[in-house]
Amino acid sequence: MTRYKKTPEALAALSPEEFYVTQESGTERPGTGPLLNNKAVGIYVDIVSGEPLFASGDKYESGCGWPSFTKPIEPLHIQEIEDRTHGMIRTEVRSTHGDSHLGHVFPDGPLDRGGLRYCINSASLRFIALADMEAEGYGDYIKQVETGQ
Repeated sequence: MTRYKKTPEALAALSPEEFYVTQESGTERPGTGPLLNNKAVGIYVDIVSGEPLFASGDKYESGCGWPSFTKPIEPLHIQEIEDRTHGMIRTEVRSTHGDSHLGHVFPDGPLDRGGLRYCINSASLRFIALADMEAEGYGDYIKQVETGQ
């Protein structure tokens, strides 16, 4: 049994925008997310389930208006699904256990870091600073955050 899951309590705690993004596959307006310019060291987890998704060392400034990452911290916590909405073919990114809509992944990221851009809504994420990771149960990921791997 996993410790990461979607619960009625977690859903009830979401703001209207967080609910719209994560549960209705919405998108926050570009440039408005509170985590867009976050440069602190730590990890980003699913706001609904708490599952670890991205490390601060894999975040970069893409200029797209949303937080961008080169890779997930835990690939098993990311699901990639073909998305044919809005007249395009894209790859949607969802959390595995929370089934939260996170954003999309595109093949236009930094080539020297794998070439992918995970374009993620701030509203789907909760940031946990390095200093708080152990206390919040994410101690196993500290080395990945410190080394950026």
